[in-house]
Amino acid sequence: MSHIHFIGIGGAGLSAIAIVLLQQGYRVSGSDRQASAATVRLERLGATVYIGQRAENLRDRPETVVISSAIAADNPELLAAKKLGLTVVKRAEWLGRMMAGYDGIAIAGTHGKTTTTSLAAFTLERLGQAPTYIVGGYVPQLEANAAAGSGRAFVIEADEYDHMFLGLRPKVAVVTYVEWDHPDIFPTPESLRQAFVDFVRLVPEDGLVIGCGDAPGVAEVLAQAQAPVITYGLQPDNDWRAVDLVPNRRGGLDFKVVTPASGGALVASVSLVVPGRHNVANALAVLLIAHQQGLDLVRAAATISEFSGVERRFQLKGEVNGITIIDDYAHHPTEIKATLAAARMRFGRQPIWAVLQPHTFSRTLNLLPEFAAAFADADHVIVLDIYPSRETDDGRVSSRDLVRHMRHPDAIYIGPMRDAADYLIAHLTAPAALLTLGAGDGYLVGEWVLEQLSQ
Repeated sequence: MSHIHFIGIGGAGLSAIAIVLLQQGYRVSGSDRQASAATVRLERLGATVYIGQRAENLRDRPETVVISSAIAADNPELLAAKKLGLTVVKRAEWLGRMMAGYDGIAIAGTHGKTTTTSLAAFTLERLGQAPTYIVGGYVPQLEANAAAGSGRAFVIEADEYDHMFLGLRPKVAVVTYVEWDHPDIFPTPESLRQAFVDFVRLVPEDGLVIGCGDAPGVAEVLAQAQAPVITYGLQPDNDWRAVDLVPNRRGGLDFKVVTPASGGALVASVSLVVPGRHNVANALAVLLIAHQQGLDLVRAAATISEFSGVERRFQLKGEVNGITIIDDYAHHPTEIKATLAAARMRFGRQPIWAVLQPHTFSRTLNLLPEFAAAFADADHVIVLDIYPSRETDDGRVSSRDLVRHMRHPDAIYIGPMRDAADYLIAHLTAPAALLTLGAGDGYLVGEWVLEQLSQ
């Protein structure tokens, strides 16, 4: 088998690809700036992992070098690969090659794609379909974020960042949400919407496009598809609908599914563990995938009801002395509102503390009013310093600016994470729920608080 090398192998996208290739028998190596749980898992599976990105990592001259969007043009390992004349491809192009010969099921959307992809992979796996799958998050019940299956389905999280999803070749495409994000890549809402239009047009006429009819912006994208379209959601004008939503004792919602084809008769009943109305929509999308794959919907609904979630999506970190600590990847105003609404539904009148680590300066600046209005379901809000990710601070926006824009009765700025943890330990009283929100390392605040409270 060929030798494939990944620059940035510890990232969510490349680590998943590497796992699939290892299970398919490829020789895999790669490098990352620092060790992580992902690099440890890859080494256990047989990958050669170098910590630090240097020219000598390529001394075995792999046939192909795969890079992510995060790899800068002046990366020393990338420059060495080009100098050696090695084949260098981006993640999107490589994924397109990997999907050849499969029934590709690509799940896209500015919100909800990781949970929906995880749930789809979990459901098909538990129903005996042995899918190949690549997810942008770790799924505890599958003990993986990727696997090489023997079935015909290839389930993949279709990331819009840097137009990655345009390299895919899906037979089925799901669009969960279309809302402006990643202003560093998409300078206007229209540019992002056009990328999603280009994505659904990848689906051939004998394929299927599945879209959330409740989500703003999705209808305009679906109208441009050349394949048949089915919509899902909670609103009455969708093809597949969730009705009779009732909170359950597991923290999620029970609901029934009806379709026009059933004449409004019950198709399936679902009882979710994962909380929030947004996860009802995600579950509907997966039921549609199961239907498209010819699976029994009653069994699919029962399987969906067993799904306990994906890492960093409303993840319970611990509970001590009446204080519950949860971490969520929410880093867009719409995601924050949905997560806090789910928390309010689960915790009732208990005080909710929200700790936000804004993610990137460009997103914070361009969506400042939306961020400021996203915390109505939180009783107390702490805003940490902005997590820069791939950006540098140009001085145009800060977390202090965000707090100044908030009209919240208790929103404060505490920049350093350790200081925020100390403040919480001094002020938290039971019963209460603490949610850390963001795509960076702000989850550490919750872990430190949990550690201190446990002592």
